[in-house]
Amino acid sequence: MSDPSPSMPFDRALLDRRRERWFTAASDDSAAFLMKAVAAELTERLAVVERRFAVAVDLAGHRGEMAAGMIASGRCDTVLRIERMPFLLDGAELAVVADEECLPLAPESVDLVVSCLSLQFVNDVPGMLAQIRRALRPDGLFLAAFLGGETLSELRTALLHAESEITGGVSPRVAPFAEIREAGGLLQRAGFALPVGDVDRLTVRYDNLFALAADIRAMGAANILQERSRKPAGRRLFLRAAEIYAERFADADGRIRATFDVMHLSGWAPHENQQKPLRPGSAKASLAAALNDRSSDLS
Repeated sequence: MSDPSPSMPFDRALLDRRRERWFTAASDDSAAFLMKAVAAELTERLAVVERRFAVAVDLAGHRGEMAAGMIASGRCDTVLRIERMPFLLDGAELAVVADEECLPLAPESVDLVVSCLSLQFVNDVPGMLAQIRRALRPDGLFLAAFLGGETLSELRTALLHAESEITGGVSPRVAPFAEIREAGGLLQRAGFALPVGDVDRLTVRYDNLFALAADIRAMGAANILQERSRKPAGRRLFLRAAEIYAERFADADGRIRATFDVMHLSGWAPHENQQKPLRPGSAKASLAAALNDRSSDLS
């Protein structure tokens, strides 16, 4: 087999296997706090748009939190869910099993597409955006939220330093994340009008690195990089990484901090009577406030 293309950084087949294993094995949905909070934020942003959308798409919204929010917003007449994994669509009335990198949507067939926490694991983001733009009717809206910026920068630093100390080299263990300016540029390249982007920086506290890692695994978001090391990582590496994490990124009470930068994007399919874009921060409640309960539970 040839080496993976540098333009295909993620092993999405591995992502699917891990999500199915961890999502189906989870005894509760406590690790879904981030998805629920981001879906609630996108719902608030959608609710302030002064129009209705006849046909809306929840694109790779996982377990349906986003689809429920779209219906609750009162702005969508029909919501179609598209997921790669059939088990995630259990009970959905209108759904299609398909890859978000190869959308089964006819040109100018939908009025709204919402992507909640999936873009960060898409290999061909420009291609996906071009397909969404093509599928939207004139004056159709695309809304997205994804992890970017300095997300999990503390974990990346701890792992890199620990591995360098122990082996004298490093391998990629935390995915690189896009900046909001880069993402906005991709929207423009795909032909979206009035692109808008803003960032919510969230800090979630954990007992230690292992508690953070458990949440990441339960989210189905552990290392899926094509260039990851195939050699099993020894316990020594993670014990040392946990020490470095605690030394550099702990609060006075000993609990560690984990950063999640949630990037929000919106763009419209061009139309001669174009409406104004969403204002950054126009939601009634901030995502940071929505996560207060989670931070309190972890404190």
